[in-house]
Amino acid sequence: MAYFPFFVDLAGKSGLIAGGGTVALGKARRLLPYGPRLTVAAPEILPELEALPGVETLKMPFRPELLEGRFFVIAATDAPEENRRVAALCKERGILVNAADDREACAFLFPALVRQGELSIGVSTGGASPSAAVWMKERVAAQVPENFGALLEYLAGLRPRVRALVPARRGAVFSRLFDACLERGVPLPEDVVMSILREEEPE
Repeated sequence: MAYFPFFVDLAGKSGLIAGGGTVALGKARRLLPYGPRLTVAAPEILPELEALPGVETLKMPFRPELLEGRFFVIAATDAPEENRRVAALCKERGILVNAADDREACAFLFPALVRQGELSIGVSTGGASPSAAVWMKERVAAQVPENFGALLEYLAGLRPRVRALVPARRGAVFSRLFDACLERGVPLPEDVVMSILREEEPE
């Protein structure tokens, strides 16, 4: 059965990565832009992983007590049986867990990510073919305009004005603002913004 693509707020959430190698490094790099508090525990940790800003590193083997207070866990040691043990302990405690290269042990999967500003697009094949997920991700990424992150930031800044000035049919106004941004770029001229807010046809 396919996995449902929940989008979860990780800002400030406590996450543990068990493992300190290249897999752990890749997972950490993908997670950090979303603002979690990451702890990495492993007897040996790559210097690149230790150097990541905002990552706490513990040079020690995984211990069950490290799960205390965790919102999610990544089992990324170089021993599949250890990853399964970590995953089983997490599931007993109701902690979201991802076990590297072991779909059956996972409570969630890492998607192939397309990210630009506030835009996040996740592509998953349910673990059936990571190569297919990357193939699809590359084609999706090619369709995203280069300035889409700035466009979303600009539209987010307009939302309070829309709420204040447009009492009804806001969905149509937001849609017209988005279309205008795609056509003209951002920022929009003020007269164009006001004509849309008044539900007039912009010149």
